[in-house]
Amino acid sequence: MSNLRSFPFVQRLFVALGLLLLVAGCSTTTPPDSVLAVPAPPQKYAAIVVDARTGKQLFEVNSTAQRYPASLTKMMTLYLLFEAMESGRVNKETQIPVSGHAASQPPTKLRFRRGESIDVDSAIRAIVVKSANDVAVAVGEYLGGSEDQFAAMMTSKARALGMTGTTFRNASGLPDNGQMTTARDMAVLGMALRQRFSQHFHYFSESDFMFRGRLVRGHNDMLGRVRGVDGIKTGYIRASGFNIVTSYNADGRQLIVVVMGADSARQRNDHVEALIQRSLSPAMADSKARLMFAEQQ
Repeated sequence: MSNLRSFPFVQRLFVALGLLLLVAGCSTTTPPDSVLAVPAPPQKYAAIVVDARTGKQLFEVNSTAQRYPASLTKMMTLYLLFEAMESGRVNKETQIPVSGHAASQPPTKLRFRRGESIDVDSAIRAIVVKSANDVAVAVGEYLGGSEDQFAAMMTSKARALGMTGTTFRNASGLPDNGQMTTARDMAVLGMALRQRFSQHFHYFSESDFMFRGRLVRGHNDMLGRVRGVDGIKTGYIRASGFNIVTSYNADGRQLIVVVMGADSARQRNDHVEALIQRSLSPAMADSKARLMFAEQQ
């Protein structure tokens, strides 16, 4: 290095730059984010991240593969309820009756009895926050005449929105072998809810609500965990694993993140957070991740 003093200034500059590049090249390692841990077996896992402003797909794995939606189904139940509000068919004070069929749904639910009723505003909160199956079915019966007819309306609306891989059989997302969707379709529905019903989208950011004098808490732990996350819906049945559609809106960026098939809610949420961070990083968003599935870890 002492010989550098005898070099002209320009030559010394080039030698120094060359040494810096050599050192940088030797110290470069594979970025840790190039390996992405997936908290699900490959036969259940599906995911997609979409830029909600442009529609650009930022990440996807198995995004058109058939999966069980579980309670993500309720996003379409709410879409049709919001349409009914927009058309004037119902308003926030409209009372929705609870039939014996609706009351008989298994938990999670608000435990209504046959003949009781719930106003539309509370019904929306019950479906979003509590994921109440009895309320979802009551809404479906009220709007469709029967749950079967409402499921047909849901499927028809899915086709109109471009959800080509989705078929609904019920209003709640409870197990049904014929009720299928894709991660891509759930992203389409999430974006449609935000874009068409922006005046109602605030419901999806609520983590609790008061009903009949008691506080009803939700279980979407992404709310308040990551700055910018403002909704929207979780879901679980044994056949599906833990699903979620998450909306991110901060610093001029809007994302819709769908993760399906996770082994636990905590792992699912960790994965969503990793996908958000990856999608917001210019360097990582354009790189290809090597996936490490749950059974390989």
